[in-house]
Amino acid sequence: PAPPAAVEPPAPKEEEIFTAVEQNPEFPGGMSAFGKFLGKNIEYPAEATENNIAGKVILRFTVNKDGSIEDIKVLKGVGFGCDEEAVRVLKMTPRWTPGKQSGRAVRVSYSVPIVFSLPTD
Repeated sequence: PAPPAAVEPPAPKEEEIFTAVEQNPEFPGGMSAFGKFLGKNIEYPAEATENNIAGKVILRFTVNKDGSIEDIKVLKGVGFGCDEEAVRVLKMTPRWTPGKQSGRAVRVSYSVPIVFSLPTD
């Protein structure tokens, strides 16, 4: 008889990225700490200041199981350098507390608003 055909194990599918989880990812210290981090690190783009540009940049990114972040995308931008600055500062954040589903850390797609408001004299 012919030898049995070799069965290829299924290729590992890329780890699922959740959009809704029992416990959302969190910046270390919570959203108030995130606000302080942004305030300390964001440099208002000169081009935005010169053009009186203010507004909210919304970023979406993946928080991995180890709390690292990747795949940052601008969902809503205001331009004039603000979008790039929001991405630059988000890349500087320390590891986040990962999101959890059924008690285990999972990859989560997460969004945050970053508000650019012109300094008042």
